[in-house]
Amino acid sequence: MICFDKFNLRGTLAMSNSTKKQLMFKPLSLFIGLRYTRAKRRNHFISFISMSSMFGIALGVMVLITVLSVMNGFDDQIKNRVFSMAPQLTISTLSGALSDWRALDKQVADFPGVNKTAPYVYGQGMLTSFGQVHPAIIFGVDPAREGQISDINKIMSIGAMDALKPGDFGIVLGQALAANLSADVGDKVTLITPEVATTPMGIIPRYKRFTVVGIFNPGSGFGYDTTLAYINLKDAQALFKMGQQVSGLRLKLNDLYQAQMIQNKLTKILPPDTVMMNWTEQYGQFFSAIQLEKTMMFLILLLIIAVAVFNLVSSLVMVINDKQADIAILRTLGATPKVVMSIFIIQGSVIGFVGVILGLISGIILSLHVTEIVQWIQEVFHVQFLSASVNYVDYLPSKIQASDVIKVCVMAFAMSLVATLYPAWRASRVEPVEALRYE
Repeated sequence: MICFDKFNLRGTLAMSNSTKKQLMFKPLSLFIGLRYTRAKRRNHFISFISMSSMFGIALGVMVLITVLSVMNGFDDQIKNRVFSMAPQLTISTLSGALSDWRALDKQVADFPGVNKTAPYVYGQGMLTSFGQVHPAIIFGVDPAREGQISDINKIMSIGAMDALKPGDFGIVLGQALAANLSADVGDKVTLITPEVATTPMGIIPRYKRFTVVGIFNPGSGFGYDTTLAYINLKDAQALFKMGQQVSGLRLKLNDLYQAQMIQNKLTKILPPDTVMMNWTEQYGQFFSAIQLEKTMMFLILLLIIAVAVFNLVSSLVMVINDKQADIAILRTLGATPKVVMSIFIIQGSVIGFVGVILGLISGIILSLHVTEIVQWIQEVFHVQFLSASVNYVDYLPSKIQASDVIKVCVMAFAMSLVATLYPAWRASRVEPVEALRYE
């Protein structure tokens, strides 16, 4: 005798009128698939495997979203550090001096894709203060225009770039450089340049005393604050004997990722002796390595979801073995193999969908609070996970990108959907006679 219960398809023959009405208004495969999902099965082990598959998918999605958000945070912080100081595109000449730079400046400033321009004078020297000596790269800049192409004004720790008045011979030092020289705002530092001067005492290096008027801090990791120093453009022209010439022009672009394209277009209209360099030549490989690392991390962590999906296959196979008699009854009632296959695809898809949603919610919550969580762990256990000298930042940054979240969720659900195909195909191949032989 066949036993009927509330959640078993064997009870289909003895359904109430209300249940029959539901079947009339719902697709049979969808109704039964959803019913299997929420039914209390006789075999609790199968239910456990299904739940573990769901939470495994949720865990994989959560971890993947969190890790990608952290890597996006590092990428964003590094880009901010780099582009707060590094020029996006520079224009100079083979001789290292631009004569008619004002005309070139006007021509380039009106070029499509160029946002702002600023002249600069480049030089090298040795800075000395309180018995300390340190090599330095000297940039002569127009303080007002320099603030338009870089974030120098935003990273000033003490003082301001506007204090670089022509003729006052003020200097702005990087924080590490100032510390190495034991110099502070108001102190005097001496700049020794490679040029020599002929005096009655013989040939001696040229030197000039400057007053420290500011200190900037771009953050550690790229060495900007260990070697860079800024002086006024006119003071640099006088110091390096350039007259009215400048070393070159620095450009800020509307879209920094079009730097190579704009450089190629400018090459066609500028004089042959023009030398241009964009940020990709100096930092392009570095950022490509970061992107490659992010891609590989995505593929590796995707295996966590793959393991959970494999459990989903196992649980569905066990469900089908447990429900062979039900499948046989459906087939005898006229259900086609396609309908039977759809039932178990729906059941597996529901498990995958719920797992993805749980992972999505928990992943976003964890990504939004991962910085505070890691900081709390460091304070409680007195450990330091990150060092600014190695990782560029001393905290765990996080930045959620919608494209990454969508990609993770779509791929996780697609893997869950694919995982249901083989078990569902097996269910559609069940022979009613064989399945009911021992019932």
